[in-house]
Amino acid sequence: KLKINPNQIITNNPNQGKGISLRKAFKKCLELGFDYAITIDSDGQHYPKDIPAFVKASKENPSAVIMGSRNMEETEGVPKKSSFGNKFSNFWFRVETTWKLPDTQTGFRLYPLKPISELKLYTSRFELEIEVIVKLAWYGVDFVAVPIDVLYDAEERVSHFRPFKDFTRISILNTYLCILAFLFYLPRMAYRSLKKKGLRQTFKEQIAKPGESPQTKALSIGFGFFMGIFPIWGFQLLVGIPLAILFKMNKFLFIAAANISIPPMIPIIIFISYWFGSFFVAEPFEISRIFELDVDSIYLNIKQYLIGSILFAIVGFLVGYFLTIMLIKKKP
Repeated sequence: KLKINPNQIITNNPNQGKGISLRKAFKKCLELGFDYAITIDSDGQHYPKDIPAFVKASKENPSAVIMGSRNMEETEGVPKKSSFGNKFSNFWFRVETTWKLPDTQTGFRLYPLKPISELKLYTSRFELEIEVIVKLAWYGVDFVAVPIDVLYDAEERVSHFRPFKDFTRISILNTYLCILAFLFYLPRMAYRSLKKKGLRQTFKEQIAKPGESPQTKALSIGFGFFMGIFPIWGFQLLVGIPLAILFKMNKFLFIAAANISIPPMIPIIIFISYWFGSFFVAEPFEISRIFELDVDSIYLNIKQYLIGSILFAIVGFLVGYFLTIMLIKKKP
């Protein structure tokens, strides 16, 4: 058992922001030998009586972050900016991690401290609560939402959230996290899943995934082919993943299909794109000279390539969509 002063308080003088306070608190808890930390907002909206629900959920899911989930649709007095901000945060958290959570802005949380000790956290204010859960998701930590009561009393509630400054900070952070997610972390998470189950087994599970219509799965694969071929090299996932999430597609099937543009396939995609485009320009580039292309000739024949690659992307979408429909219908 740990023997500590129950009234131990860490004070920042002057005020350095919520993020710095949380980082110092995590560090102190680790120094004292704790395995978990519970955070609760000080603006009076949360009820400490809900703490046993966090403890129970943590015992059942010892490696997970337990997130308090406020019912902001049915609670009286919820400021519109808070409701919008939560939906905004939920969307970008899902884009950056693929996790769907009902309340990513809640300050009532239970954290496992060991994975936090492995993270490099940089933010200093409210945006740290976004940074830490996104990086924990990348680390492989699970999340569990527990319903909590919440009180919004306009006369007593005091908030230090500065709408313009803090929302700008959060937007900059989300931009940074999105770039890291699409370039590195989301592919790594997909690789972990594939390594654990194998490509064939994972694909079978996603095709047979309950709760998704055949049209959704076919749309996900078709859209993956489209984005993999579409002439925005290097940005296919950066553009495609948010759209896949927005339109509620299957992210695994989309990413798997978008990888049609892996390096060995690039010469084939360029070849077919030039071939499609040759029907729509007055003086088409000779396809037989495709491997003689250099920077200057690509620039001169860019119109043929762009037209052809867009048409090829559309054909790829249609082929992916209808083949997936046929594949699903053939399954017993």
